[in-house]
Amino acid sequence: MAVEQYLQIPKRYATERVIVSAASERVTLPAADGYPITAIRYATTAPARANLIVAGATGVPQGFYRRFANFATSNGCATLTFDYRGIGLSAPATLRGFKMNYADWGRFDLAAAVDAMSDPKLPLFVVGHSYGGHAFGLLPNHRKVAAFCTFGTGAGWHGWMPRLERVKVLALWHVLGPLLTTWKGYLPWHLLGMGEDLPLDFYRQWKRYCRYPNYFFGDPSMQHLARRFAEVRTPIMAANAIDDRWSPPQSRDAFMAAYKNAMRKTWNIDPKHVGLAAIGHMGYFRAHALPLWESALLWLDNNHHFQPAGDFRMNLYSGSQRAA
Repeated sequence: MAVEQYLQIPKRYATERVIVSAASERVTLPAADGYPITAIRYATTAPARANLIVAGATGVPQGFYRRFANFATSNGCATLTFDYRGIGLSAPATLRGFKMNYADWGRFDLAAAVDAMSDPKLPLFVVGHSYGGHAFGLLPNHRKVAAFCTFGTGAGWHGWMPRLERVKVLALWHVLGPLLTTWKGYLPWHLLGMGEDLPLDFYRQWKRYCRYPNYFFGDPSMQHLARRFAEVRTPIMAANAIDDRWSPPQSRDAFMAAYKNAMRKTWNIDPKHVGLAAIGHMGYFRAHALPLWESALLWLDNNHHFQPAGDFRMNLYSGSQRAA
């Protein structure tokens, strides 16, 4: 199927199990509404200097981020990954009939992670991927976070995408999605090789928001969210690869403008400038993305007195970082 290239998630990631190492433990986080969120806490292997949470992308299980988590722990960040409700280790026995709201992943699930990792003695950082950049603005407790860096966050509107990607996405929304959800009662994302299956409620809201150039801020029923995002004062770095067909830099800018009262920096990543052949929408957290991880911790260091271990390459931002 042509749409298989949509998010470029290899099937081994869509189905892989979380491997809990000796330095990690599985924990259950009680969300404010009572839903149990399954997380993996990675203990730092260097002197503790900060706590860090990974807020993942839509339908991507937390095991995909374990390499980044191990990198962060080696640089003094005790790290937490987690699966949003309905996904991975936080999924119910069946998604058929499972009820949730699009905002739940941020206002309840990520919020539970923030509460769990907050420590008055250490700064708390969040590193997001795609939806993770949406989830942060939905937090009721964002004031506990010292800095936020997100990769591949965008507005989701097909008009920001290259022409071929636009066609694939419209086929998903108007042909494949309706057929598959009618058949299964949820979106069987894994059949398209794109990740974990998605709850029906989430899929329907996601589809609706993607009709607007500035995502849910364009939906008349969601105008209250603009006020919530405007409350965020946490410093933000938003990095998008120029070969990210799903969330190119102009899509990021359309969405991230809602964080209008936060100190914002953007980074348009040319893969060649960081020694990579390609990044796309999923490459930010694959094994070859070490330069991006170094840059993320370097930015946190420069803004919040966090001193990561190792020799960070200071020139990674050269010519590619600008004020939002």
